[in-house]
Amino acid sequence: MVKNDNILALATPSGVGAISMIRISGPESISIVDNIFNGIENIKLVNQNANQVQLGYIVDNQRTIDKVLITVFRNPKSYTGEDLVEISCHGSAFIQESIIQLLLNYDCRVAKPGEFTMRSFLNGKMDLSQAESVADLISSNSEASHRLAINQMRGGFKDDISDLRTELVNFASLIELELDFSHEDVEFANMKELNKLLDKITFNLKKLIDSFKTGNVIKNGIPIVIVGEPNTGKSTLLNTLLNEDRAIVSSIAGTTRDTVEDQIIINGVNCRFIDTAGIRSTDDEIESIGIERTFKKMSESEIIVFLIDYSDLDKSKVNYYVDYLNEIEEKFPDTKLITILNKNDVKSNVSVNDLD
Repeated sequence: MVKNDNILALATPSGVGAISMIRISGPESISIVDNIFNGIENIKLVNQNANQVQLGYIVDNQRTIDKVLITVFRNPKSYTGEDLVEISCHGSAFIQESIIQLLLNYDCRVAKPGEFTMRSFLNGKMDLSQAESVADLISSNSEASHRLAINQMRGGFKDDISDLRTELVNFASLIELELDFSHEDVEFANMKELNKLLDKITFNLKKLIDSFKTGNVIKNGIPIVIVGEPNTGKSTLLNTLLNEDRAIVSSIAGTTRDTVEDQIIINGVNCRFIDTAGIRSTDDEIESIGIERTFKKMSESEIIVFLIDYSDLDKSKVNYYVDYLNEIEEKFPDTKLITILNKNDVKSNVSVNDLD
């Protein structure tokens, strides 16, 4: 149910900054702010036109707290669908806290996390998919995730669902009509058209289902796991990609005992690279746990980058790696497998032509 009270929240990140914004929403929000605001134009906020800004001062009795800009939005043409006021003040933590405490002296309370967006949804300003996209848009950290969130906020997913619903209702109506007159020598639906509609519905459903996985990957980043035997250069590859010493590198095999993750953005897409413990038989309990986590990360990744030490390669190992890589492809059929021959600047017992 829509709560008919007044809520407030700091709309900008907490801490010190040039500008901060405090947002108040509810049936009495405008009159509440009027109690602590003296406008330079001497116009009461209750008399101010919607979507206009007024310069003035926030005051506590005779004490001036800050010089601010006040913007008034009137229901239903506001973010929440209620009367809403935005106070743009200077970004001092003391000023923010002082203004919030002043507002709390009146019939107003601090909003719960996401309550402004919840009221927007409950008041019919946006549907559930658009409400969810607000958090995705705020947390987007790449061009791809931003594009996905903004499309959903503009109603892209809503339109797809609406079109699908129309097609399903049409299909159900034709089926029910045929069933109602099944004993009559009457055919209301063209079977070819009916099958064509069914194929279209199936295609659109599959597209929506597939889009969930794609959208989830874009939002959270493409997980790319780097695997291979110990001392094949996995940590060096991670550090090179990130251009920093993120993982410890040494000549001692089995240095990496746990997964090491970091992110970079490539062509607008967030990629999560995961360095893992080298795969080998070991009696070391801690290393064994790290290897178990390696296989777990392989099952969760979209791309597996398998490193092979080219300098230590011989013809017998070539056959071993071919069989092993085939096993990986069979075990993870939906995962892209990329094989890299590392340390090719060191002399090897086989030539590249032997690997064809």
